[in-house]
Amino acid sequence: MKYRSVVMYIEIGCFVACVCGWILVCATLPIQYWTYSEVATSVLTNSHTFSNLWKDCMTDLTGMVDCKVFPSLLSLKMYIHLCRATIFTSIVLGFLGAILALIGMKCTKLGGSEITNSKITLAAGMIYLASGLCAMFAFSWYGNKIITEFMDPTHRTKKFELGVALFVGWGGSSLLIIGGLVYSIFGGRDGCEASPIDQEKLVYSTSGAPSPDMLESIQEEEKQPSSPLPSIETEQTEDSEKPLGKAYNKGEYV
Repeated sequence: MKYRSVVMYIEIGCFVACVCGWILVCATLPIQYWTYSEVATSVLTNSHTFSNLWKDCMTDLTGMVDCKVFPSLLSLKMYIHLCRATIFTSIVLGFLGAILALIGMKCTKLGGSEITNSKITLAAGMIYLASGLCAMFAFSWYGNKIITEFMDPTHRTKKFELGVALFVGWGGSSLLIIGGLVYSIFGGRDGCEASPIDQEKLVYSTSGAPSPDMLESIQEEEKQPSSPLPSIETEQTEDSEKPLGKAYNKGEYV
């Protein structure tokens, strides 16, 4: 199997992994179970509390759910604002990375030359990597706050545990980071590390015909005048073969 085919299949696999990770990160926003807490004083009185980035909810033994949206942005804790901002940043970056990945993939042929596609692929991989890091930071920061409050013996209020949304977010962030990193290594290596001569060979070998830039360089080389040294050498050899003077008989000067 050719190197280009291997890179193409790697790009497809990384693109699928990054898209799945981006979908998982987006799916965490409507999930209500970012944190949860169960308080059971007796069999008849059992309450279940859970919350996310937008509201707090509580259920009783009968299954009735009572939710309360956060009333004011200014009254929220700073880590909730930070998690909101970084998650939305991750979603926007993931969307831009998907667009660039579709343009720069070798199987789509939308970006132009092979070298241009490699550079676009490198940009897509870096954007995917940044998207995954933003999402990982948000979920890790939120989870760290929950664990810190749970382990703090002086924390008197209700203690919460990690919800399912955090685990889904960690999985999606990992897919984005791994996919973006592999995307950057294999997809963008051809466009950044190749020399100009190797780039011309890459364009010629992948497209099956010389590129317009390569044709122009060849035509310019043909238009340049050839070196006069060969003609001078031939003239010197011809002159050396000629006799130096006319041979005279001895009797002509007497």
